[in-house]
Amino acid sequence: MENNVEREKKLILVVDDERNIMDLLVFNLQKEGYDTIEAYDGITAVDLALKEKPDLILLDIMIPKLDGISVCKKIRYALNISNIPIIMISARDTESDKIVGLEMGADDYITKPFQIREVMARIKANLRKAELNSNMEIYQNSKQEDKSSIIKVGDLTLDLKKIEVRVKDEVINLTKKEFDVLKYLASQPDQVVTREMLLRDVWEYEEYVGAIRTIDVTMNRIRDKIEKDKANPKILITKRGVGYYVTEKG
Repeated sequence: MENNVEREKKLILVVDDERNIMDLLVFNLQKEGYDTIEAYDGITAVDLALKEKPDLILLDIMIPKLDGISVCKKIRYALNISNIPIIMISARDTESDKIVGLEMGADDYITKPFQIREVMARIKANLRKAELNSNMEIYQNSKQEDKSSIIKVGDLTLDLKKIEVRVKDEVINLTKKEFDVLKYLASQPDQVVTREMLLRDVWEYEEYVGAIRTIDVTMNRIRDKIEKDKANPKILITKRGVGYYVTEKG
C-alpha cells in the first residue's frame, strides 16, 4: 500500500499517551512547518496510519490498548505499509528493546529523555530518505523493461522496479529499509562496506554515536531471511571488525 497523497506540508502522526511529551513534539513539529495528527493509544494509531497515510510516524512504545511494538508490526505486516518511516520513541533504553523495535520494522529508535533537536534531525533524515526512494521508484516505474533495474549477485536477485528480492526462485519478504541496505551492498558485490558508510548513505545519519548497533541488528534480520544456514552464510558476509558485503561466490 503506497502513500500517494499530495500535500503542501509533510504530515506527521505522533503517538504518545503522555500529554506533556505530545505537546512538546507537536509544538516543535508545527514550528518546523509540519502538519500533525495525534493518537494517544495504539488502536487509534493504526486507524490513523491506514486512513491518513502520514509521511512519518513518531511512535511511543508504552501506549494503551495496543503497545507500540504491536502497532509497528501491524502497520508493516498486517497492513503491508512499508513506505512510511516509523521512528520509535521510548523510555526503554536497553539494547534488546531497540532490537525488537527494529525487527518489527521500525526505521529508527530514540530513547527518552531526548533532545528535541535530535528528534527533528532524525525526522528530516528519514523523510529525506523516503522522498529519495519515492522519486527513484517513480523514475523506475516510468521506464519500460530495463535490465538496469535488476541486480543479480549469485543466487540473489533484486528487482528495483518491483522492490522485490529473490533467492533462487523464492521471493523474500523484506522491509523497505532492509531492501535499501541489501540494494546498497548488492550494487557493489564483494566490496566490504563499513557500518559508518551504511549509516551515512542508507540511514543518512550525520552522527553515528549510539547508532552502530542498528546496522548489526538489521544485518542479522536480513540474514535470517535470505540465508539457509545463518551460521554459515553464503550471500551476506561479515568482515569482522570492518563491515559487510554481498558475495557473488556463494
